[in-house]
Amino acid sequence: MALGLRCFRLVHPVFCNSLAAWTRPVSEGTLKTASGRQNDRGQSMAPPAAPIRYFATKKAKAKGKGQFQTRVNLNAALVEDIISLEEVDEEMKSVMEALKDNFNKTVNIRTSPGSLDHITVVTADGKLALNQIGQISMKSPQLILVNMASFPECTAAAIKAIRESGMNLNPEVEGTLIRVPIPKVTREHREMLVKLAKQNTNKAKDSLRKVRTNAMNKLKKSKDKVSEDTIRLIEKQISQMADDTVAELDRHLAVKTKELLG
Repeated sequence: MALGLRCFRLVHPVFCNSLAAWTRPVSEGTLKTASGRQNDRGQSMAPPAAPIRYFATKKAKAKGKGQFQTRVNLNAALVEDIISLEEVDEEMKSVMEALKDNFNKTVNIRTSPGSLDHITVVTADGKLALNQIGQISMKSPQLILVNMASFPECTAAAIKAIRESGMNLNPEVEGTLIRVPIPKVTREHREMLVKLAKQNTNKAKDSLRKVRTNAMNKLKKSKDKVSEDTIRLIEKQISQMADDTVAELDRHLAVKTKELLG
């Protein structure tokens, strides 16, 4: 018994020190060191990151379809030796202005004397405007008079031109005086005017295509002098100008149609 108690006294301090070492909290520095080693080990074992590639979804492709992704804006001074983009732009604008003027004169619910000015009459001396060979006046809101006393020989040609003007007019003649009754504003008359507006817009688009074609043909003559890339950029610029004008023509047609149908 005495021997066992003695051995216990010798072993007890060593046991306590070991137990204290196991239960002592780990210092912050130790934790950081261990963590750093673990991270280094993990980084060295991690596979390299694969490159990420993004693909456009069907929805995104459909949204961008039919739209200009980029627009070309060339400096006119850089291409003035090849073609004058300012002149092309002015010609396209003149087509737009001609349509506006046409709408104001011929596609109105209320007809005015000026609405007959544009009518072209085929005479022995060539094509002349109606207001050049006849005196046009407004007798009443429902009647326009065209006095052909100065050119009586052109009366029949003037009547034909008025009937074929597309304005749904049916003139009557009394000697050298042409009476032009104004149709009542009915639903049919409004729809006829809308149809006329569409026809005039299509004619304007034909004129615009001629402007574009002439510009492209002029550009082709310079292919031997400048690079193909430059020619291609100018062609794209002209096409954009034409597309913008077409959109403007359609916008004016939509406004006029809404005005006519009420």
